Amino acid sequence: MPKITIDSTEIEVEKGTTVIQAAEQIGIDIPRYCYHPGLSIVGVCRICLVEIERMPKLQVACYTPVADGMVVHTNNEKVQQARRAVLEFLLINHPLDCPVCDQAGECWLQNFYMQHGLYDSKMVEDKVKKQKALPIGPNVMLDSERCILCTRCVRFCDEITETHELGIFNRGDHTELLPYPGQELDNKYSGNTIDICPVGALTDKDFRFRTRVWYLTETPSVCPGCSTGCNINVHHNDHRPYKAGGIRVSRLKPRYNPDVNQWWMCDEGRYGFTQVDADSRIVAPQKKTRGDWQLLSWQDAIDEIATKIKGILKKHGADAFGVILSPQMTNEGLFAAKRFFQETLEVENIDFEVVAREKGYADDFLMKADKNPNSEGAKKIGLSAVDNSGLEVAQMLADAKDNRLKALYICHHNLEKGFKKEEVKEALSKVDLVIFQGTNQNSTSNLANYCLPSASFVEKDGTFTNFAGRVQEIHKAVEPLGESKPDWTIFRNLSKRLGKSMPYFEAGDVFNALAEEVDAFKGLSYEKIGEHGVLLNGHRASTEKEMGALVA
Repeated sequence: MPKITIDSTEIEVEKGTTVIQAAEQIGIDIPRYCYHPGLSIVGVCRICLVEIERMPKLQVACYTPVADGMVVHTNNEKVQQARRAVLEFLLINHPLDCPVCDQAGECWLQNFYMQHGLYDSKMVEDKVKKQKALPIGPNVMLDSERCILCTRCVRFCDEITETHELGIFNRGDHTELLPYPGQELDNKYSGNTIDICPVGALTDKDFRFRTRVWYLTETPSVCPGCSTGCNINVHHNDHRPYKAGGIRVSRLKPRYNPDVNQWWMCDEGRYGFTQVDADSRIVAPQKKTRGDWQLLSWQDAIDEIATKIKGILKKHGADAFGVILSPQMTNEGLFAAKRFFQETLEVENIDFEVVAREKGYADDFLMKADKNPNSEGAKKIGLSAVDNSGLEVAQMLADAKDNRLKALYICHHNLEKGFKKEEVKEALSKVDLVIFQGTNQNSTSNLANYCLPSASFVEKDGTFTNFAGRVQEIHKAVEPLGESKPDWTIFRNLSKRLGKSMPYFEAGDVFNALAEEVDAFKGLSYEKIGEHGVLLNGHRASTEKEMGALVA
Protein backbone atom coordinates (compact mmCIF):
# COMPACT_ATOMS: atom_id res chain seq x y z
CA MET A 1 0.00 0.00 0.00
CA PRO A 2 1.30 3.50 -0.83
CA LYS A 3 2.68 5.71 1.92
CA ILE A 4 2.14 9.46 1.66
CA THR A 5 2.85 12.48 3.84
CA ILE A 6 0.08 15.03 4.39
CA ASP A 7 1.03 18.17 6.34
CA SER A 8 4.01 16.39 7.92
CA THR A 9 1.95 13.34 8.92
CA GLU A 10 2.78 10.04 7.24
CA ILE A 11 -0.05 7.64 6.44
CA GLU A 12 -0.39 4.34 4.63
CA VAL A 13 -3.59 3.97 2.59
CA GLU A 14 -5.24 1.58 0.14
CA LYS A 15 -4.29 1.87 -3.50
CA GLY A 16 -6.79 4.06 -5.37
CA THR A 17 -7.50 6.32 -2.38
CA THR A 18 -7.71 9.99 -3.31
CA VAL A 19 -5.85 12.74 -1.48
CA ILE A 20 -9.03 14.11 0.09
CA GLN A 21 -9.96 10.66 1.40
CA ALA A 22 -6.48 10.07 2.77
CA ALA A 23 -6.56 13.43 4.54
CA GLU A 24 -9.88 12.57 6.17
CA GLN A 25 -8.33 9.43 7.66
CA ILE A 26 -5.93 11.55 9.73
CA GLY A 27 -8.50 14.23 10.62
CA ILE A 28 -7.53 16.86 8.04
CA ASP A 29 -10.65 18.39 6.53
CA ILE A 30 -9.99 19.76 3.05
CA PRO A 31 -12.83 22.10 1.93
CA ARG A 32 -15.07 20.78 -0.82
CA TYR A 33 -18.31 21.61 -2.64
CA CYS A 34 -18.74 19.14 -5.50
CA TYR A 35 -17.15 16.13 -3.78
CA HIS A 36 -19.49 13.77 -1.92
CA PRO A 37 -18.38 10.28 -0.81
CA GLY A 38 -21.62 8.73 -2.07
CA LEU A 39 -21.42 10.21 -5.57
CA SER A 40 -19.07 10.06 -8.54
CA ILE A 41 -16.11 12.45 -8.56
CA VAL A 42 -16.18 15.32 -11.05
CA GLY A 43 -13.72 17.87 -9.63
CA VAL A 44 -15.56 20.96 -10.86
CA CYS A 45 -15.63 23.31 -7.88
CA ARG A 46 -11.80 23.54 -7.41
CA ILE A 47 -12.02 24.60 -3.74
CA CYS A 48 -10.11 21.45 -2.68
CA LEU A 49 -6.85 22.48 -4.38
CA VAL A 50 -3.69 21.30 -2.58
CA GLU A 51 0.04 21.51 -3.30
CA ILE A 52 1.85 18.26 -4.09
CA GLU A 53 5.63 18.41 -4.13
CA ARG A 54 7.29 17.87 -7.54
CA MET A 55 4.05 18.83 -9.33
CA PRO A 56 4.19 22.23 -11.09
CA LYS A 57 0.56 23.20 -10.40
CA LEU A 58 -1.90 22.83 -7.55
CA GLN A 59 -3.93 19.64 -7.77
CA VAL A 60 -7.57 18.83 -7.09
CA ALA A 61 -7.57 16.73 -3.90
CA CYS A 62 -10.86 14.96 -4.62
CA TYR A 63 -9.70 13.68 -8.01
CA THR A 64 -6.01 12.96 -7.45
CA PRO A 65 -5.11 9.39 -6.43
CA VAL A 66 -2.32 8.92 -3.94
CA ALA A 67 1.09 7.62 -5.00
CA ASP A 68 3.86 6.17 -2.89
CA GLY A 69 6.16 8.89 -1.54
CA MET A 70 3.72 11.71 -2.30
CA VAL A 71 4.11 14.80 -0.08
CA VAL A 72 1.00 16.98 0.21
CA HIS A 73 0.49 20.45 1.68
CA THR A 74 -3.15 21.33 2.35
CA ASN A 75 -2.92 24.70 4.08
CA ASN A 76 0.18 26.67 3.09
CA GLU A 77 0.07 30.21 1.72
CA LYS A 78 -0.03 29.10 -1.91
CA VAL A 79 -3.06 26.87 -1.24
CA GLN A 80 -4.84 29.53 0.82
CA GLN A 81 -4.38 32.10 -1.93
CA ALA A 82 -5.85 29.69 -4.48
CA ARG A 83 -8.87 29.03 -2.27
CA ARG A 84 -9.49 32.74 -1.88
CA ALA A 85 -9.43 33.09 -5.66
CA VAL A 86 -11.88 30.20 -6.11
CA LEU A 87 -14.23 31.70 -3.53
CA GLU A 88 -14.06 35.09 -5.21
CA PHE A 89 -14.91 33.47 -8.55
CA LEU A 90 -17.86 31.57 -7.04
CA LEU A 91 -19.19 34.73 -5.37
CA ILE A 92 -18.99 36.99 -8.44
CA ASN A 93 -22.70 36.54 -9.20
CA HIS A 94 -23.83 35.09 -5.88
CA PRO A 95 -26.54 37.26 -4.25
CA LEU A 96 -25.77 38.87 -0.90
CA ASP A 97 -28.99 37.66 0.71
CA CYS A 98 -27.60 35.65 3.63
CA PRO A 99 -29.98 37.29 6.16
CA VAL A 100 -33.03 35.89 4.34
CA CYS A 101 -31.51 32.60 3.16
CA ASP A 102 -32.73 29.40 4.80
CA GLN A 103 -29.25 27.89 4.48
CA ALA A 104 -27.72 30.56 6.75
CA GLY A 105 -25.96 28.84 9.62
CA GLU A 106 -25.20 25.68 7.65
CA CYS A 107 -23.94 27.20 4.39
CA TRP A 108 -20.55 26.06 3.15
CA LEU A 109 -20.05 29.32 1.26
CA GLN A 110 -20.39 31.23 4.53
CA ASN A 111 -18.17 28.80 6.43
CA PHE A 112 -15.38 28.63 3.86
CA TYR A 113 -15.42 32.38 3.30
CA MET A 114 -14.81 32.91 7.01
CA GLN A 115 -12.08 30.25 7.01
CA HIS A 116 -10.35 30.87 3.69
CA GLY A 117 -11.78 34.08 2.15
CA LEU A 118 -11.91 37.42 3.94
CA TYR A 119 -10.66 39.24 0.84
CA ASP A 120 -11.51 42.65 -0.64
CA SER A 121 -13.60 42.00 -3.73
CA LYS A 122 -12.28 43.30 -7.05
CA MET A 123 -15.70 43.05 -8.72
CA VAL A 124 -17.91 46.12 -9.20
CA GLU A 125 -20.22 44.93 -12.00
CA ASP A 126 -23.92 44.18 -11.60
CA LYS A 127 -24.58 40.53 -10.85
CA VAL A 128 -26.30 38.24 -13.35
CA LYS A 129 -29.94 37.75 -12.37
CA LYS A 130 -31.56 34.30 -12.45
CA GLN A 131 -34.76 32.64 -11.23
CA LYS A 132 -35.52 32.81 -7.53
CA ALA A 133 -37.94 30.80 -5.35
CA LEU A 134 -38.81 28.43 -8.17
CA PRO A 135 -40.73 25.28 -7.10
CA ILE A 136 -39.18 22.35 -8.98
CA GLY A 137 -41.07 19.57 -7.18
CA PRO A 138 -43.49 18.91 -4.32
CA ASN A 139 -40.74 19.21 -1.70
CA VAL A 140 -37.95 21.33 -3.21
CA MET A 141 -37.53 25.03 -3.99
CA LEU A 142 -34.77 26.28 -6.30
CA ASP A 143 -32.95 29.62 -6.15
CA SER A 144 -30.77 29.63 -9.27
CA GLU A 145 -28.84 32.73 -8.23
CA ARG A 146 -27.43 30.90 -5.22
CA CYS A 147 -26.40 27.78 -7.14
CA ILE A 148 -22.62 27.26 -7.50
CA LEU A 149 -23.05 24.45 -10.10
CA CYS A 150 -21.44 21.75 -7.99
CA THR A 151 -23.78 19.21 -9.73
CA ARG A 152 -24.29 17.14 -6.58
CA CYS A 153 -28.06 17.12 -7.07
CA VAL A 154 -27.72 16.20 -10.75
CA ARG A 155 -25.45 13.27 -9.94
CA PHE A 156 -27.77 12.12 -7.15
CA CYS A 157 -30.71 11.91 -9.57
CA ASP A 158 -28.54 10.22 -12.21
CA GLU A 159 -26.65 7.75 -10.00
CA ILE A 160 -28.71 7.05 -6.87
CA THR A 161 -32.38 7.32 -7.89
CA GLU A 162 -31.64 6.98 -11.62
CA THR A 163 -34.62 9.24 -12.34
CA HIS A 164 -32.64 11.91 -14.26
CA GLU A 165 -34.86 14.93 -13.54
CA LEU A 166 -32.13 17.61 -13.27
CA GLY A 167 -29.55 19.01 -15.66
CA ILE A 168 -27.21 21.96 -16.24
CA PHE A 169 -28.35 24.34 -19.00
CA ASN A 170 -26.88 27.32 -20.94
CA ARG A 171 -23.25 28.45 -20.95
CA GLY A 172 -20.85 30.88 -19.28
CA ASP A 173 -22.21 33.01 -16.46
CA HIS A 174 -25.77 32.17 -17.60
CA THR A 175 -25.32 28.47 -16.81
CA GLU A 176 -27.95 27.25 -14.38
CA LEU A 177 -29.46 24.18 -12.77
CA LEU A 178 -33.02 23.32 -13.90
CA PRO A 179 -35.33 20.33 -14.29
CA TYR A 180 -35.50 18.93 -17.80
CA PRO A 181 -38.41 20.37 -19.81
CA GLY A 182 -41.72 18.86 -18.78
CA GLN A 183 -40.28 17.22 -15.64
CA GLU A 184 -40.22 18.02 -11.94
CA LEU A 185 -38.13 16.71 -9.06
CA ASP A 186 -40.68 14.22 -7.76
CA ASN A 187 -38.86 10.97 -6.96
CA LYS A 188 -39.19 9.11 -3.64
CA TYR A 189 -35.85 10.47 -2.39
CA SER A 190 -35.95 14.09 -3.60
CA GLY A 191 -35.27 15.53 -0.13
CA ASN A 192 -31.72 14.22 -0.27
CA THR A 193 -30.87 16.82 -2.90
CA ILE A 194 -31.58 19.46 -0.24
CA ASP A 195 -29.28 17.70 2.25
CA ILE A 196 -26.35 17.52 -0.14
CA CYS A 197 -26.72 21.03 -1.56
CA PRO A 198 -23.79 22.92 0.03
CA VAL A 199 -25.42 26.34 -0.41
CA GLY A 200 -28.92 27.80 -0.36
CA ALA A 201 -29.87 26.85 -3.92
CA LEU A 202 -32.16 23.93 -2.96
CA THR A 203 -34.33 24.43 0.10
CA ASP A 204 -37.08 22.43 1.75
CA LYS A 205 -40.66 23.63 1.21
CA ASP A 206 -41.72 22.07 4.51
CA PHE A 207 -38.87 23.57 6.56
CA ARG A 208 -38.59 26.85 4.66
CA PHE A 209 -38.72 29.89 7.02
CA ARG A 210 -39.82 27.68 9.94
CA THR A 211 -36.85 28.45 12.19
CA ARG A 212 -33.18 29.38 12.10
CA VAL A 213 -30.88 26.39 12.23
CA TRP A 214 -28.85 27.77 15.14
CA TYR A 215 -31.93 27.37 17.34
CA LEU A 216 -32.08 23.64 16.57
CA THR A 217 -30.68 20.74 18.59
CA GLU A 218 -29.80 17.38 16.99
CA THR A 219 -30.73 14.08 18.62
CA PRO A 220 -29.75 10.79 16.95
CA SER A 221 -32.61 8.38 16.31
CA VAL A 222 -34.08 5.86 13.86
CA CYS A 223 -36.83 6.50 11.32
CA PRO A 224 -40.01 4.57 12.27
CA GLY A 225 -41.45 4.77 8.74
CA CYS A 226 -40.57 1.24 7.60
CA SER A 227 -38.58 -1.84 8.52
CA THR A 228 -35.31 -0.55 7.03
CA GLY A 229 -34.69 1.64 10.09
CA CYS A 230 -32.78 4.48 8.44
CA ASN A 231 -30.55 6.36 10.85
CA ILE A 232 -31.67 9.95 11.34
CA ASN A 233 -31.07 13.09 13.35
CA VAL A 234 -34.15 14.70 14.88
CA HIS A 235 -33.84 18.49 14.69
CA HIS A 236 -35.90 20.11 17.44
CA ASN A 237 -36.20 23.61 18.84
CA ASP A 238 -35.49 23.72 22.59
CA HIS A 239 -34.93 27.47 22.77
CA ARG A 240 -38.56 28.56 22.62
CA PRO A 241 -41.33 27.48 25.01
CA TYR A 242 -43.75 24.99 23.48
CA LYS A 243 -47.33 26.16 23.07
CA ALA A 244 -50.37 24.01 22.33
CA GLY A 245 -50.70 23.55 18.60
CA GLY A 246 -47.05 24.46 18.02
CA ILE A 247 -44.22 22.50 16.46
CA ARG A 248 -41.43 20.96 18.53
CA VAL A 249 -39.81 18.80 15.86
CA SER A 250 -38.71 20.92 12.91
CA ARG A 251 -37.28 18.30 10.56
CA LEU A 252 -35.63 14.91 10.19
CA LYS A 253 -32.28 14.51 8.46
CA PRO A 254 -30.48 11.29 7.47
CA ARG A 255 -27.57 10.19 9.66
CA TYR A 256 -24.73 8.22 8.12
CA ASN A 257 -24.75 4.47 8.73
CA PRO A 258 -22.69 2.41 6.27
CA ASP A 259 -24.66 -0.77 7.01
CA VAL A 260 -28.22 0.54 6.67
CA ASN A 261 -28.95 3.74 4.76
CA GLN A 262 -25.51 5.26 4.10
CA TRP A 263 -26.19 9.03 3.65
CA TRP A 264 -29.79 8.83 2.45
CA MET A 265 -33.42 8.51 3.51
CA CYS A 266 -36.75 8.47 1.64
CA ASP A 267 -39.22 11.36 1.53
CA GLU A 268 -41.90 9.16 3.10
CA GLY A 269 -39.84 8.89 6.27
CA ARG A 270 -38.46 12.42 6.11
CA TYR A 271 -41.88 14.07 6.12
CA GLY A 272 -43.75 11.46 8.15
CA PHE A 273 -43.10 12.94 11.60
CA THR A 274 -46.01 15.40 11.70
CA GLN A 275 -48.16 13.09 13.86
CA VAL A 276 -45.78 13.87 16.75
CA ASP A 277 -47.30 17.35 17.18
CA ALA A 278 -50.64 16.74 15.47
CA ASP A 279 -53.96 17.78 16.98
CA SER A 280 -54.89 14.08 17.07
CA ARG A 281 -52.36 13.31 19.82
CA ILE A 282 -53.75 11.56 22.91
CA VAL A 283 -52.36 13.69 25.72
CA ALA A 284 -54.07 12.27 28.84
CA PRO A 285 -55.79 9.07 30.01
CA GLN A 286 -59.50 9.12 29.26
CA LYS A 287 -62.57 6.94 29.37
CA LYS A 288 -65.81 6.98 27.42
CA THR A 289 -68.92 7.67 29.48
CA ARG A 290 -72.27 7.71 27.67
CA GLY A 291 -70.53 8.38 24.39
CA ASP A 292 -68.39 11.26 25.69
CA TRP A 293 -64.72 11.19 26.62
CA GLN A 294 -63.80 12.04 30.20
CA LEU A 295 -60.25 12.85 31.25
CA LEU A 296 -58.70 10.83 34.08
CA SER A 297 -55.59 11.05 36.18
CA TRP A 298 -53.07 8.26 35.62
CA GLN A 299 -53.79 6.87 39.06
CA ASP A 300 -57.53 6.70 38.46
CA ALA A 301 -57.05 5.21 34.97
CA ILE A 302 -54.70 2.50 36.27
CA ASP A 303 -57.02 1.70 39.17
CA GLU A 304 -60.16 1.46 37.01
CA ILE A 305 -58.53 -0.57 34.23
CA ALA A 306 -56.81 -2.95 36.67
CA THR A 307 -60.08 -3.53 38.53
CA LYS A 308 -61.98 -4.28 35.31
CA ILE A 309 -59.24 -6.57 33.98
CA LYS A 310 -59.22 -8.51 37.26
CA GLY A 311 -63.01 -8.87 37.18
CA ILE A 312 -63.07 -10.13 33.57
CA LEU A 313 -60.28 -12.66 34.17
CA LYS A 314 -61.97 -13.94 37.31
CA LYS A 315 -65.37 -14.29 35.63
CA HIS A 316 -64.41 -15.45 32.12
CA GLY A 317 -60.79 -16.61 32.33
CA ALA A 318 -57.71 -15.68 30.30
CA ASP A 319 -59.16 -17.16 27.08
CA ALA A 320 -61.64 -14.29 26.98
CA PHE A 321 -58.82 -11.73 26.88
CA GLY A 322 -57.15 -10.63 23.62
CA VAL A 323 -54.04 -8.49 23.13
CA ILE A 324 -53.02 -6.78 19.87
CA LEU A 325 -49.53 -5.34 20.25
CA SER A 326 -47.79 -3.26 17.60
CA PRO A 327 -44.48 -3.40 15.69
CA GLN A 328 -44.46 0.38 16.08
CA MET A 329 -43.48 -0.24 19.70
CA THR A 330 -39.86 -0.46 20.83
CA ASN A 331 -38.24 -3.71 21.91
CA GLU A 332 -38.53 -2.43 25.48
CA GLY A 333 -42.26 -1.76 25.15
CA LEU A 334 -42.88 -5.16 23.56
CA PHE A 335 -40.87 -7.04 26.18
CA ALA A 336 -42.62 -5.28 29.07
CA ALA A 337 -45.95 -6.10 27.38
CA LYS A 338 -44.96 -9.76 27.16
CA ARG A 339 -44.07 -9.84 30.85
CA PHE A 340 -47.32 -8.12 31.79
CA PHE A 341 -49.77 -10.10 29.69
CA GLN A 342 -48.11 -13.52 29.84
CA GLU A 343 -46.77 -13.54 33.41
CA THR A 344 -49.00 -11.14 35.33
CA LEU A 345 -52.28 -11.89 33.53
CA GLU A 346 -51.42 -15.34 32.06
CA VAL A 347 -53.00 -14.39 28.74
CA GLU A 348 -52.14 -16.40 25.62
CA ASN A 349 -54.15 -14.56 22.95
CA ILE A 350 -51.33 -12.20 21.93
CA ASP A 351 -50.48 -11.11 18.40
CA PHE A 352 -48.98 -8.06 16.72
CA GLU A 353 -49.40 -8.51 12.97
CA VAL A 354 -52.24 -6.66 11.27
CA VAL A 355 -51.69 -7.12 7.55
CA ALA A 356 -52.62 -3.96 5.66
CA ARG A 357 -55.18 -4.39 2.91
CA GLU A 358 -53.15 -2.05 0.69
CA LYS A 359 -49.49 -3.01 0.46
CA GLY A 360 -47.06 -0.19 1.14
CA TYR A 361 -44.66 1.10 -1.51
CA ALA A 362 -41.34 -0.73 -1.71
CA ASP A 363 -38.25 -0.59 -3.91
CA ASP A 364 -34.84 -2.23 -4.10
CA PHE A 365 -33.10 0.68 -2.39
CA LEU A 366 -34.35 1.69 1.08
CA MET A 367 -38.14 1.58 1.17
CA LYS A 368 -39.80 -1.59 2.48
CA ALA A 369 -43.44 -2.65 2.15
CA ASP A 370 -43.54 -3.31 5.91
CA LYS A 371 -44.18 0.19 7.28
CA ASN A 372 -43.24 -0.74 10.85
CA PRO A 373 -39.81 -0.25 12.42
CA ASN A 374 -39.85 -3.27 14.73
CA SER A 375 -41.60 -6.27 13.18
CA GLU A 376 -38.40 -8.31 13.47
CA GLY A 377 -38.04 -7.39 17.14
CA ALA A 378 -41.62 -8.48 17.87
CA LYS A 379 -40.95 -11.82 16.16
CA LYS A 380 -37.72 -12.45 18.06
CA ILE A 381 -39.31 -11.55 21.39
CA GLY A 382 -42.00 -14.15 20.63
CA LEU A 383 -45.18 -12.12 20.30
CA SER A 384 -46.91 -13.70 17.33
CA ALA A 385 -49.98 -15.86 17.86
CA VAL A 386 -47.99 -18.89 16.71
CA ASP A 387 -45.45 -18.39 19.50
CA ASN A 388 -48.16 -18.09 22.14
CA SER A 389 -50.56 -20.80 20.94
CA GLY A 390 -53.21 -18.12 20.99
CA LEU A 391 -55.52 -16.39 18.55
CA GLU A 392 -54.41 -14.33 15.59
CA VAL A 393 -55.83 -10.82 15.23
CA ALA A 394 -58.44 -11.89 12.67
CA GLN A 395 -59.64 -14.69 14.97
CA MET A 396 -59.76 -12.31 17.94
CA LEU A 397 -62.12 -10.04 16.02
CA ALA A 398 -64.19 -13.04 14.95
CA ASP A 399 -64.44 -14.23 18.57
CA ALA A 400 -65.31 -10.70 19.67
CA LYS A 401 -68.11 -10.58 17.13
CA ASP A 402 -69.43 -13.90 18.51
CA ASN A 403 -69.26 -12.65 22.15
CA ARG A 404 -66.47 -15.08 23.09
CA LEU A 405 -63.94 -12.31 23.72
CA LYS A 406 -64.71 -10.08 26.70
CA ALA A 407 -61.64 -7.82 26.81
CA LEU A 408 -59.35 -6.47 24.09
CA TYR A 409 -56.16 -4.49 24.65
CA ILE A 410 -55.06 -2.73 21.43
CA CYS A 411 -51.74 -0.90 21.05
CA HIS A 412 -51.24 1.79 18.36
CA HIS A 413 -53.11 0.00 15.55
CA ASN A 414 -55.81 1.44 13.37
CA LEU A 415 -57.55 -1.85 12.66
CA GLU A 416 -59.37 -0.40 9.66
CA LYS A 417 -56.11 -0.60 7.72
CA GLY A 418 -56.38 -4.39 7.82
CA PHE A 419 -60.13 -4.98 8.15
CA LYS A 420 -63.31 -3.38 6.90
CA LYS A 421 -64.71 -0.55 8.98
CA GLU A 422 -68.01 -2.32 9.60
CA GLU A 423 -66.25 -5.49 10.76
CA VAL A 424 -64.10 -3.63 13.30
CA LYS A 425 -67.01 -1.57 14.61
CA GLU A 426 -69.27 -4.59 15.04
CA ALA A 427 -66.56 -6.68 16.72
CA LEU A 428 -65.49 -4.01 19.23
CA SER A 429 -69.07 -3.12 20.07
CA LYS A 430 -69.54 -6.68 21.40
CA VAL A 431 -66.51 -6.52 23.76
CA ASP A 432 -67.09 -5.51 27.40
CA LEU A 433 -63.71 -3.80 27.81
CA VAL A 434 -61.67 -2.25 24.98
CA ILE A 435 -58.46 -0.46 25.93
CA PHE A 436 -56.51 1.52 23.35
CA GLN A 437 -52.92 2.54 24.01
CA GLY A 438 -51.18 4.76 21.49
CA THR A 439 -49.93 8.16 20.44
CA ASN A 440 -52.73 9.42 18.20
CA GLN A 441 -56.48 9.08 17.92
CA ASN A 442 -57.85 7.01 15.08
CA SER A 443 -61.05 5.18 14.22
CA THR A 444 -60.06 2.27 16.51
CA SER A 445 -59.31 4.47 19.52
CA ASN A 446 -62.72 6.12 19.06
CA LEU A 447 -64.36 2.71 19.60
CA ALA A 448 -62.49 2.00 22.86
CA ASN A 449 -63.68 2.34 26.46
CA TYR A 450 -60.32 3.65 27.67
CA CYS A 451 -57.47 5.47 25.89
CA LEU A 452 -53.98 5.60 27.36
CA PRO A 453 -51.46 8.14 25.94
CA SER A 454 -48.20 6.62 24.71
CA ALA A 455 -45.02 8.62 24.06
CA SER A 456 -43.97 8.91 20.41
CA PHE A 457 -40.59 7.79 19.07
CA VAL A 458 -39.02 11.24 19.63
CA GLU A 459 -40.21 11.32 23.25
CA LYS A 460 -38.53 8.18 24.64
CA ASP A 461 -35.40 6.07 24.72
CA GLY A 462 -35.38 2.55 23.38
CA THR A 463 -34.46 0.30 20.48
CA PHE A 464 -35.90 -0.97 17.21
CA THR A 465 -34.83 -4.11 15.32
CA ASN A 466 -34.89 -3.66 11.56
CA PHE A 467 -35.81 -6.24 8.91
CA ALA A 468 -32.24 -7.58 8.79
CA GLY A 469 -31.95 -8.06 12.55
CA ARG A 470 -29.97 -4.92 13.33
CA VAL A 471 -30.81 -3.48 16.76
CA GLN A 472 -30.57 0.34 16.79
CA GLU A 473 -31.19 2.95 19.46
CA ILE A 474 -33.65 5.81 19.49
CA HIS A 475 -33.13 8.66 21.92
CA LYS A 476 -35.48 11.05 23.67
CA ALA A 477 -35.39 14.37 21.82
CA VAL A 478 -38.35 16.22 23.37
CA GLU A 479 -40.48 15.78 26.47
CA PRO A 480 -43.57 13.57 26.13
CA LEU A 481 -46.59 15.59 25.10
CA GLY A 482 -49.12 16.11 27.89
CA GLU A 483 -49.18 13.10 30.22
CA SER A 484 -48.06 10.50 27.67
CA LYS A 485 -45.61 7.83 28.85
CA PRO A 486 -43.41 5.19 27.20
CA ASP A 487 -45.28 1.93 26.59
CA TRP A 488 -43.07 -0.05 28.97
CA THR A 489 -43.85 2.39 31.79
CA ILE A 490 -47.60 1.93 31.31
CA PHE A 491 -47.30 -1.88 31.43
CA ARG A 492 -45.04 -1.68 34.48
CA ASN A 493 -47.56 0.48 36.33
CA LEU A 494 -50.49 -1.79 35.43
CA SER A 495 -48.53 -4.86 36.50
CA LYS A 496 -47.65 -3.30 39.84
CA ARG A 497 -51.30 -2.39 40.46
CA LEU A 498 -52.25 -6.02 39.76
CA GLY A 499 -49.76 -7.31 42.30
CA LYS A 500 -46.62 -8.13 40.32
CA SER A 501 -43.84 -5.54 40.23
CA MET A 502 -41.38 -5.14 37.38
CA PRO A 503 -38.00 -3.77 38.56
CA TYR A 504 -37.66 -1.30 35.67
CA PHE A 505 -36.85 2.36 36.24
CA GLU A 506 -35.54 3.31 32.80
CA ALA A 507 -35.49 1.87 29.31
CA GLY A 508 -32.01 0.40 29.83
CA ASP A 509 -33.32 -1.78 32.68
CA VAL A 510 -35.93 -3.30 30.37
CA PHE A 511 -33.38 -3.94 27.65
CA ASN A 512 -31.00 -5.62 30.11
CA ALA A 513 -33.81 -7.97 31.17
CA LEU A 514 -34.62 -8.61 27.52
CA ALA A 515 -30.99 -9.44 26.81
CA GLU A 516 -30.99 -11.96 29.66
CA GLU A 517 -34.20 -13.78 28.72
CA VAL A 518 -34.45 -13.75 24.91
CA ASP A 519 -31.84 -15.80 23.06
CA ALA A 520 -31.58 -13.53 20.02
CA PHE A 521 -30.67 -10.56 22.26
CA LYS A 522 -28.36 -12.40 24.67
CA GLY A 523 -25.17 -10.53 25.48
CA LEU A 524 -26.37 -7.23 23.99
CA SER A 525 -26.40 -3.90 25.81
CA TYR A 526 -26.86 -0.23 24.93
CA GLU A 527 -23.08 0.13 25.00
CA LYS A 528 -22.64 -2.64 22.41
CA ILE A 529 -25.38 -1.24 20.18
CA GLY A 530 -23.40 1.97 19.76
CA GLU A 531 -23.87 4.54 17.02
CA HIS A 532 -24.55 2.18 14.11
CA GLY A 533 -26.38 -0.65 15.84
CA VAL A 534 -25.53 -4.32 16.23
CA LEU A 535 -26.89 -7.48 14.63
CA LEU A 536 -28.91 -9.98 16.63
CA ASN A 537 -27.33 -13.32 17.43
CA GLY A 538 -27.42 -15.56 14.39
CA HIS A 539 -27.51 -12.74 11.81
CA ARG A 540 -24.59 -12.32 9.42
CA ALA A 541 -22.95 -8.92 8.99
CA SER A 542 -23.68 -8.83 5.26
CA THR A 543 -27.38 -9.69 5.58
CA GLU A 544 -28.74 -6.18 4.91
CA LYS A 545 -26.76 -5.65 1.73
CA GLU A 546 -27.66 -9.12 0.46
CA MET A 547 -31.34 -8.43 1.07
CA GLY A 548 -31.29 -5.19 -0.89
CA ALA A 549 -31.13 -2.53 1.81
CA LEU A 550 -28.44 -0.73 -0.16
CA VAL A 551 -27.54 -0.11 -3.75
CA ALA A 552 -23.85 -0.76 -4.29
